[in-house]
Formats: sequence, structure tokens, C-alpha cells
Amino acid sequence: MKFLVLASALAVAIAAEIPSLSPISSVQGKAFNRLVIIWNENTDYDTNLKWLASHGITLSNYFAVTHPSQPNYISSVAGDYFGLNNDDHLEIPANISTIVDLLEAKGISWGSYQEDMPYTGFLDDFPNPVTKANMYVRKHNPLVSFDSVAKNPERLGRIKNTTLFEADLRNRQLPQWLFITPNMTSDGHDTSVTTAGEWTRGFIEPLMQNEYFMNDTLILITFDENHSYTSPNRLFTILMGGAVPNASHGTTDDNYYDHYSEISTVEANWGLSTLGRFDVGANVFSLVANKTGDAVRTHPDISSVYLNESYPGVFNGGKKSSWAPMPMPNNTMEWEGRKVLDSVVKNSQGGSGETYYTTDLVIPDKAHPPVYKKVAGSG
Repeated sequence: MKFLVLASALAVAIAAEIPSLSPISSVQGKAFNRLVIIWNENTDYDTNLKWLASHGITLSNYFAVTHPSQPNYISSVAGDYFGLNNDDHLEIPANISTIVDLLEAKGISWGSYQEDMPYTGFLDDFPNPVTKANMYVRKHNPLVSFDSVAKNPERLGRIKNTTLFEADLRNRQLPQWLFITPNMTSDGHDTSVTTAGEWTRGFIEPLMQNEYFMNDTLILITFDENHSYTSPNRLFTILMGGAVPNASHGTTDDNYYDHYSEISTVEANWGLSTLGRFDVGANVFSLVANKTGDAVRTHPDISSVYLNESYPGVFNGGKKSSWAPMPMPNNTMEWEGRKVLDSVVKNSQGGSGETYYTTDLVIPDKAHPPVYKKVAGSG
């Protein structure tokens, strides 16, 4: 009991240093005005979450980009995972930009809600104080791995416990981009996909009657990776929300998507700049592409896509290593009229100029690692 009291007092003291922030905005998008992203854990594609699928569009060829968990989370906000192949404590240098930079450049509010995170801006794991079982884990909260967020109180204050989602909902202060991670029980990691499905339905179903939440909102429900490392890393993924027409409920979209599509879809919807990484040219969800005019490209042979091992990179094998240099963004790339964000270009000045990003529909893995090359304007 003494331990719990001390821990609680410490949490309150530290929490006071990082105020919870709930900035709002109302930037009009072409297909949606709010994106709600919910990630669950480790399931194979043939798991059927029928109720959720009946209220949205199933993306039947949505893929993770590697194993294990953390590099997938990192990829969804940064456009690359930089060779990461583990779940170790990760601190990515502040000059490495994320989707946050793209959103803020356009004045779009954002936030992250993490179940069982002990206080706003917490930067470590938080196991159950009594049983020591997993509760909140840093590796499933992608933005805190970036120093550009973790060392910026104005940004860190937007990363909060899911209990504050309820407060922001009541106060009509939800951001336009939000990432939600259940705890290690709720997300199925330490339990089962049945538990993950029950938690997700329990979270979403009451909100379906809330006009403020649902109106012009796109909800993406997906998983970090599949469970079987020997099978293609394909994920059960659903698009729901008021931005999905009723006529599309219960339908399937068979186009190729991956975690980079989460970024490219946001870029297309709000006309944002890009990160100059694998977000450039990643397929935009066709529901959105139909409104933005983006081309949805066909991968020639999805049957050969496995994506089960990370390619060598600067974070391959743990801490920053000498496997490979940090790739520079390709500042020369332009896609559907969208150019690399000015601050990304500025942050890359003075670098090596070595990059492996192109506008090709590339699907790199350990068997097909990206190829470094010198590109003018990339360093």
C-alpha cells in the first residue's frame, strides 16, 4: 500500500508539469473532417469481426510492414521504420519529422489517447502496480518515441489517457486527427482477438449515436501485425464512421494498402505536404481517393507479399547502430501535386544526401531491402 501511495503522489507531481491540452480546429477535408485511428494487436487476417465489418468497408488487402509491434507503429506516423526490428525503448532524433509536423503546418489539431497511461505525457511503461501484468506500454504509443514530440511540452500535452477522451468528447474538444491504443488486455495482445473485438465494439457502438463524433468522421480500425510470422502479414482492417456512406456498409475494398496509407490518406484529404518517405505514393484509401482524385495503384502480385522481417537500418538490432545511415527524405519527390514539407527539407540540410525513397509502389522487406542512392536536394 505504501508503494501505491508513493507512486500515486509521484504521478500527480509529474503530471502537473505537463498540462493536458485539447486544442481544436475545423479544417475542411475533401472526404472527412476527423480521422479516428484505433490499433489492436497481433491477429491473423482470417479472424472475423463481423459486427464491425457490417457497419463499414473491409480493406481485404491491408498489410503491416514488418514484425514485431513497434516498427509498425513507428511507420504509421513517420513513413518508415528505419530498419527497426525490436520493441526496445526508442528515442528518435528531433529532426526526424512525423505526421504531427504535416498536421500542424495546416493548422489541424491532433491528439493521442492511451488506455491506462498513468498521466499526460508519460514516457515509460506502466504495468499493473499490484500484479505487475502489462497495462500501458510505450511501444504502442508511436509519437512518444520521437524527440520532436517527447521533448516538446506543447505536443506532449496532447498525449493522454483514454479517460480524457470522454472529457474531450463531452466538451466537444476532440482533435481532427486522433490515435487510440487500448491497453495490453483490451487490444488482444495478452488475451485474444475476441477480447479486442469486444473492446472495440464497446468503444465504438455508443459513439455511433453521437452526431458530434460521427459527422464527417472516418474511423480506421486495424491491427499492428498478424500473429503468424510465416504467413503474409495481412491485417483485418475496417473503415467506419459518418464519412462512409450507408450504401458502402458491409462492402469490401480489395486494393493494396499498408500502414503508410494511413499517412498518404491524411495528406490527400487535407491537401498536406509529405514527409518525403514511403508515405509518398502509398495508396490512398479508395473511399478518399474518389474525392481527392488520387490514383489507386495495383500491386502486380500480392500473393508474394509477406513483409515479415525488417530490412537493415539505423535502428536495426536495438540502439542506433552502424548497419546503415539514417536515410534522408527525398526532397525532390512530388505526388499528386503534394511536395515535401518545407521544414522536412530544412531539417535534412547538411545530411548525407543518401536516400532510398522513390515514387514507385515499393514494398521493402528483408528480402527486398531499399537501395540507397544520392539524390540532389536530399541533404
